Amino acid sequence: MAVYTKINNKQIKFIEKKYNIGKIINYSGIKKGIENTNFLLKTKKNKYILTIYEKRVKRKDLPFFVNLMSGLSRLKVKCPVPIKDKKGKYLFNLKNKKACIVSFLEGKDKDKLNSKDCFIVGKNAALLHEASKKLKLYRKNSLSINSWGSILNKIDNKINKLSKNLKNLMKDDLKDIKRKWPKKMPNGIIHSDLFIDNIFFNKGKFHGFIDFYFSANDFLSYELATCINALCFKKKNRKFVLDKKRSSNLLKGYQSVRKLSEIEKRNLNTLCRGSALRYLLTRSYDYLNTPKNAVIKIKDPKEYIDKLNFHRNLSSFKDYS
Repeated sequence: MAVYTKINNKQIKFIEKKYNIGKIINYSGIKKGIENTNFLLKTKKNKYILTIYEKRVKRKDLPFFVNLMSGLSRLKVKCPVPIKDKKGKYLFNLKNKKACIVSFLEGKDKDKLNSKDCFIVGKNAALLHEASKKLKLYRKNSLSINSWGSILNKIDNKINKLSKNLKNLMKDDLKDIKRKWPKKMPNGIIHSDLFIDNIFFNKGKFHGFIDFYFSANDFLSYELATCINALCFKKKNRKFVLDKKRSSNLLKGYQSVRKLSEIEKRNLNTLCRGSALRYLLTRSYDYLNTPKNAVIKIKDPKEYIDKLNFHRNLSSFKDYS
């Protein structure tokens, strides 16, 4: 979430006329995240999230995202629910961009997850995967391994100021990860961005996932690789290192619902390396290219240099479990 596009009372009045949500008494921009513009809308009775889709999100993908959230909600997966306007549509135009309104998910993200939290996140990721099998939806992952080379080509050598020879190291890692990347594994719809700020807790209990705008069809265990990178590292001596208790509980939680196959276990290290490289690439690109006038918190790429280096020295499933 972020704020790239500004709105004023004119747009608020437009939304009030378009939707049956009542009078909007307050609205405020949400700074977290990097992908779209988001505002919290408050009426007398309810809260909603207005999302304005920015350049990186393709318009053709928008029906997938809103239908996914709607379908998952019907299947009892806790997530924001898209709201239909007076004409029964989820999507509308706002300031020459597509937008939608979703229900507000109570609770908030935690500053840090403990190992028990990781078990619950793993379990609910598996429940999401099982539910999504029932939805006849498909979206190719636009940030799959096939896209990483083109992102790397857009990152100039200025990135080397973060770490010596970083661009060449990313090239070498990409070449090796591509060589080892599995061809066939259990596949389905994944959230694909289960970072701590997309996982909500309410009164200490898991309450749902938000921000489905990277969701796509991909290897199910790639979700776990991203979760390990996002949720299961801790800082030690100014470096990010794996907290094995957290990663082990994440995997146990997941397997309490869906057992991992041997090929998934065998390839977990490669998927973790790939996921770490993907976030290093996109964070590096955003670090160099985010507009100065964007109201946004830029995420530090250095974190993923550490994580990529750490995975490079691991190999087996047991290293994570």
